[in-house]
Amino acid sequence: MHKLIDTHAHLDELKNLDSMLEEAKKAGVIAIVAVGSNRKSNIKTLEISQKHGHFVYPALGLHPWELANLGPSEIDDNLRVVEQNIASAVAVGEIGLDYDKRVLKAASKELQQEVLGRLLNIARKYAKPAIIHSRYAWRDALNLVQSSGIDKAVFHWFTGFSSVLKDIIDGGYFVSATPAVEYHEEHRRAIREASVDRLLLETDCPVTYGRESRYESKPSDVMRSLKAVAQLKGLDETALAERTTTNAIDLFSLGIVF
Repeated sequence: MHKLIDTHAHLDELKNLDSMLEEAKKAGVIAIVAVGSNRKSNIKTLEISQKHGHFVYPALGLHPWELANLGPSEIDDNLRVVEQNIASAVAVGEIGLDYDKRVLKAASKELQQEVLGRLLNIARKYAKPAIIHSRYAWRDALNLVQSSGIDKAVFHWFTGFSSVLKDIIDGGYFVSATPAVEYHEEHRRAIREASVDRLLLETDCPVTYGRESRYESKPSDVMRSLKAVAQLKGLDETALAERTTTNAIDLFSLGIVF
């Protein structure tokens, strides 16, 4: 059985969480990085990680989608929760930029960049890796990460330009593959071009995937990510599993021996 790590899961949004975690373990998942998206999500993610120690590892963040619902003092409060609990976290995330026109109507580029800069400063101050959302904002997100002095980051579910991808890899950062690599052409291109030593696997559960047949993802679906990436890149599944799991352990300093 392959030993895998789901490096990006919204466990606080899952129904029947305990049964899904058991299912993941039976499928070969040895760890999950659970990401937070706002104050409430971060607190719940910490509670889940405390209940499932040495299996669920929390990351604390503020998703750009959340900014539409927050005033300045509420943003401050969200960031305060991240910093106050940073010792319990393996990363700062999910954070980033989203330039989809629907998001920009509610949260300007300037606001998103300001908040991301503050979150990256927390990551740098406490030497934590950053988990970056960068939809349609790939170059700006990378520029902010680099200018903030961040040494470790993963650009999750990357679908951006090859030129940005090259700079991500050359900068020593990672990208992650979701089950969308089964069918999403931009994501497939990026994962095809990414070097294996800079690649992670994830689900982003409970995101819904699929074109003809749709399904709501869960942590065990990281196996789908593995199989799709192996097929796409023409790699042995066992070797790919070992490489991506080692990458995740090293990036997030998980201290797991497998």
